[in-house]
Amino acid sequence: MSVNRSPDDEMLAPEAEQALFDALKPAPMRAERAAGLKSRLLSRAKAGRTPQLDTIHSADGDWKPFLPKVAIKVLRREAGVQTYLLRLDPGGVLLPHEHPQDEECIVLEGEVRIGDIVASHGDYHLAPKGVRHDAIASDQGALLFLRGAIPAASQVRWASFGTVAALAPDAIKRFVRNW
Repeated sequence: MSVNRSPDDEMLAPEAEQALFDALKPAPMRAERAAGLKSRLLSRAKAGRTPQLDTIHSADGDWKPFLPKVAIKVLRREAGVQTYLLRLDPGGVLLPHEHPQDEECIVLEGEVRIGDIVASHGDYHLAPKGVRHDAIASDQGALLFLRGAIPAASQVRWASFGTVAALAPDAIKRFVRNW
C-alpha cells in the first residue's frame, strides 16, 4: 500500500510498515450491525443501478383475441404507449382507423397488405398520428411488432356487420347465425 507523506512525517522502514499492515485484523462486528450495514450498502447499490432488464420469451405471455383471425400479445404499457405483437391468421384483417399517436410496425413473419402497400419480413411501416390508416390484411398470415396506442373503439371503422357480430357476445352471434 502506498501512503502519501509530507517531508516532516517520520518514516518507518518499508519492512516495518508492511509488518504493521499484515498484523491488522478486522474488528469483530455484531450480527445486527453487520446486517444493517449490508442492507444500507445493497440499497445504495440498487439506487445507483439502471432499471431491471425485462425479457419476455416467445412462449411467455398471453395471446388474446383482438378481432376475428387476429390475436394480440401486449409486451409493455407505459405512459399511454403500448408495445405489442399482433398475429394475423390467414385471412386476418385490421380495419381502417386513425391513431392517437404515431404507430411503428415491423413485420416479423409473413406478409401484409396495408392498402396498396405490401410489407413482408423485416419491413418497417409508420402510421403517423391522426392519419387514416388503411386496412391491414394478410392472405398467408403474419406476425407484427408494433409500438403505439391501440385505437379507441370509436376510431375503428367496422367493415361489415359480420365483423361486428364476430366481436359480439355469444348470444348475439347465435342470433346472427340463425337469422
